[in-house]
Parts: sequence; structure tokens; C-alpha cells
Amino acid sequence: MLKLDNISKVYKVGTFGGKELRAVSNVSFNVKDGEVVSLIGESGSGKTTIGKMILRLIPISSGTISFNGIDISTLSGSALKQYYRNVQGVFQDPFSSYNPIFKADRVFRIIREEFFPEIEGREWNNKVENSLKAVGLNPGDVLDKFPHQLSGGQLQRFLIARALLLDIQFLVADEIISMLDASTRIDVLNLLADLKSRGLSILFITHDLALGYYISERAVMLYQGCVVETGSTERIYDHPLHPYTKMLMASVPRLDKKWEEIEVELKAKHSELTGGCVYYARCPVADKDGGCARDRPTLIEVERDHFVACIRCRDQRNSVSD
Repeated sequence: MLKLDNISKVYKVGTFGGKELRAVSNVSFNVKDGEVVSLIGESGSGKTTIGKMILRLIPISSGTISFNGIDISTLSGSALKQYYRNVQGVFQDPFSSYNPIFKADRVFRIIREEFFPEIEGREWNNKVENSLKAVGLNPGDVLDKFPHQLSGGQLQRFLIARALLLDIQFLVADEIISMLDASTRIDVLNLLADLKSRGLSILFITHDLALGYYISERAVMLYQGCVVETGSTERIYDHPLHPYTKMLMASVPRLDKKWEEIEVELKAKHSELTGGCVYYARCPVADKDGGCARDRPTLIEVERDHFVACIRCRDQRNSVSD
């Protein structure tokens, strides 16, 4: 359904745009029909940038994003409008998606004016009520309310209901539950799982490993705009291979014992994206004088549906095959 092929995003920064900031670097992955893929990484790794490029909110610097085989950068006019009937996004802060001086259900009125001007009032009201019930909201409790009169969970469901009005095929869910309390989080996650069972494809952007494991079939681990590990969620979580993935797994708090601080040895300053591994500066197992500092690793398949961008994994695989 959705395919990202070597996409990059470079921003001009500094005085008169004299420097470049590479937010995303040669990222490739795809999301199939009815599949949930988790895009996982720490803050600043480029997750939201990728989501915005998919939604055409910011342009791609290089590479292509294709939806059902069509390069989305070529879309304009009615074709772009049709794309937004199929692809929508829900973002982290639900309150920022609403104008506080308007009632929350104004988001539905905008959808009607833009996409369904021919639908009569009664038919439209029934359509709105059905979409609200589909996300677990009672229309009588939430319609005709201002944003401040609704909880964060209700506002997020409002936005998902807005997407359902368009009968979308693909949803970019960018940290949509990070601002919600624990009881509401599981409700929204179960809602996404239910929508997935109906055929909706979802890119689930998160920094929370547990949520990624709970919701997705495949995972993409992102660090400094680069994919360092990708494949089946089960395989990555049961057998993490890249040092960054291992560090993330080791840092997850456990309920059966008190929190233990995980210390990662920091190596020499290596923050700029050079030809070496992007994780070199923080990697506890990097070869200081060898290929880790010199060569940029590419994704290699270490087992079926499990790819890792790590020179050490490549060398270990080669030694085993020899």
C-alpha cells in the first residue's frame, strides 16, 4: 500500500542557510494492506518528520513515497484531494488540533464542506453519529461541546472519528496516546487494533517499546534519521541485534524489580553524520579504530524478516557462513 524508497529530509540551517541538517537519511520501508508498522526511536530521531512527509505537510528532499504505486509528490488538485480521502494523520497533542473558540465538532463540518457537500443534513448527522459510536463515543455526550469541555482521550477519538468519516485506508498515528492517562491509552490502542482488523493500515509512531510490541506486526528502529533495525516485531523484540535496539530494550523499566540506571559508555565526539555508523558515538561495542568509525553500514538480512544495519552483525554473519 505505502512504500518509502530511500527518502531523505535535509533542512537549511545557520546564517543564510549555509549549513545543512539531515533529519532523515535514506529511509526505506513499506506498510502493507491491513498492517500496523511501528516506527520507534527516541526524540529527535526523525519519526515525526517521516510522518509529515507521508502526509505531504513537508516536502521530501530526495527519494519517493508511493501510495498504491503512485508517487505522492506528483499529486495535485483533485488527485491530492483524493489522496487525503485515503490517508490521514492524528498527532500527539489533541488540544493543538482544535481552535478553542469553536466547538470540537467543527472538525466534522469542515470535512463535510470539503468532501461531502452533496450529503443532506439528516444523512450527514447519521454518518457523524455512526463514526463517533465506532470509536466508543456517545454522540449525546460529546457533540456541541468546546474542546476544553472534553478530555484528551475524547478529543483523540474525535480526530480518529473524523478520519473514519472519509473511509480512509491509511492512518499516520504520531504519538497519539503519549499525552493520555493509562486507562485511556489501552482504550485507544484497542480501538486501533479494531480498525486494523477492518482493513485499516497504520503507521504507529512511538518512542515507547511496549506500545510498539502491543500493537504492531513489524517494527522499524530509527536513530538519527537512519533505520538501524527492521523486521518482524517478534523477531526484533525476542532477538535484538543492533546495539541501539539492545540499549532501548535494556532501558525499559521492569515491574519485578526496582529501576536500575543503564549506563552507556560515550565514546569520542562523533555527532556529525559522517561516513561512519550513526550510532558510533554511543555504541558500547564499536570498534574505535576499525570500520565502525569509517563505514556506514547498510541493512542486511540476518534471518527471515529481520534486517540490521551493523558492521559487527555483518562480520559475525560472514564468519559463520565461512
